[in-house]
Amino acid sequence: MTTESNINRNGILLGGFFRNVKSHNSKMSSNVCFFAAGNILKVMNRACLTKNANPDEQNEHESSIRPFKNNFVRMKIKLLFILITFSAFNFQAEAQGDLLITPKRVVFEGSKQKEGLSLVNIGKDTATFSISFVQRNMNEDGSFVTVNKSDSGQMFADPYLRIFPRTVTLAPGEPQVIMLQCRRKPDMKAGEYRSHLYFRSEVSNKPLGMGKAGKDSKTVSVQLTPVFGLSIPIIIRSGEVNVSATLSDLKLEIQGEKEQILKLTINRTGNISIYGNITVEYIPLSGKSYEIGAITGVGVYTNITKRNVSIKLNNPSGKPLKGGKLKVLYTGPEEAKYPLYDEEEMVIK
Repeated sequence: MTTESNINRNGILLGGFFRNVKSHNSKMSSNVCFFAAGNILKVMNRACLTKNANPDEQNEHESSIRPFKNNFVRMKIKLLFILITFSAFNFQAEAQGDLLITPKRVVFEGSKQKEGLSLVNIGKDTATFSISFVQRNMNEDGSFVTVNKSDSGQMFADPYLRIFPRTVTLAPGEPQVIMLQCRRKPDMKAGEYRSHLYFRSEVSNKPLGMGKAGKDSKTVSVQLTPVFGLSIPIIIRSGEVNVSATLSDLKLEIQGEKEQILKLTINRTGNISIYGNITVEYIPLSGKSYEIGAITGVGVYTNITKRNVSIKLNNPSGKPLKGGKLKVLYTGPEEAKYPLYDEEEMVIK
């Protein structure tokens, strides 16, 4: 029936928009939340108020439609409450330019074959984004470089991936879910395959001469339009896999008069990448320990065996730490099989 189909479409929008909502650095304004949810509420209203073409059928099912209306009124109230709540929080997503993407990382392992990616246009104008695969290698400082050929430590994942659609046009605040499918093959080697899904903002350029003519026809004006691009890693794990990590080379440095930076190295072994969060606790000579620094989403990919990391320490006293020691923990994300990769301590002299 019309009511049920509208409910299903609304469920896709709502589920895609609020999936994987957690604290992170990327922010979404409350205006975008309410704009996107306004479209969802319109669909819900139509689902509640749509009448059957056959009057007899409408009368026959009037009692069954009424509970849908009541349920949706309650759902609308809950939705507005959620929007007000989430407008004050950040989203676990990647955002650059006018596009918000969640999740920010996809791993296919075990029997997993599909993943939905939620996109939201957080800009003020309608925008078109093209989607493709690119290959990137990680440097030891965590930066990336684009490559065309795989080296001994990396296998590309894009031959086993399908994405639909490959182009999306989104109005301001409009969400959409795109589907990513993994197609494994029997001859895949054990280990990790990785490619990066690249989202590129397509600029709508007018033909030359279509703009307004300047007052001085002897001058030439040039307009520079930035083109935004964003990529997220897509990983496939096959066969027997293993990974471990150790922390080494802990060193405390002072920048300026008060700012302290903890530098360390993550050492990776195994046939897959490692990914997790680093937290730093300060253990004073007397009193309770407390967290003084943290960094999330720290990975070491298969093309390198170590990564150098710098963490800014936030001392509540505003003074450089003296005495005591630092305890550093490298832990996996919530869904990881290994909650603690390694921990190390360093005495502050």
